[in-house]
Amino acid sequence: MNSTWLQRFSALFISSTITMLGSGLSAQAQTVSTPGKISTTAADLVPQSTQPASETSTEVAQVDVDPGRTTRGGSSYIGVAGNIGLGGDSALGEGSFMAISKIGLTRTLSVRPSVAIEDDPIILVPLTYDFNFRTAEAFEDTFAVAPYVGAGVAIETSDDADVGLLLSGGVDVPLNTNLTATAGVNAAFLDETDVGLMIGVGYNFTGL
Repeated sequence: MNSTWLQRFSALFISSTITMLGSGLSAQAQTVSTPGKISTTAADLVPQSTQPASETSTEVAQVDVDPGRTTRGGSSYIGVAGNIGLGGDSALGEGSFMAISKIGLTRTLSVRPSVAIEDDPIILVPLTYDFNFRTAEAFEDTFAVAPYVGAGVAIETSDDADVGLLLSGGVDVPLNTNLTATAGVNAAFLDETDVGLMIGVGYNFTGL
């Protein structure tokens, strides 16, 4: 009787031990790579960043703003222009003289304050997105042109002063290291929609 019980207990103990050892070996096989074996899974082949996520998000959020810098569309400048009125009753919608400028903020963004001077002066302050230079041909010559588009605010300074949305778009053409030609269309949504075509030249500068 005792011999039979001892045999059964021994068999159960051995079976349990084998089961436990088998489970341990299986777990090790899943977590420890076989020496000399090269992984071919996509997850292992893709380089993983070791930089903490918080630091990465902080770097992405940081944008260097340097007023007066050169953008990918050319130098910052200040200059003069003539405005051809295409409709409206402000200095923008009528023929006028303009003081113009471009102030680079980042590699792609600029602010372009200007003022159209006439009976009803108007101040234009658009924030523009500057595109890369493109080539254009005119009069058998090839020019580098940098388009821009943007929006901002238009402020009419007449007796019945008004403030409205401004849409702006145009091109900058570098003439040499010191001068930039520019042309653009401005549309100010005031009591009426005032539209003007601006053509001018600016003197380049860097930094403020």
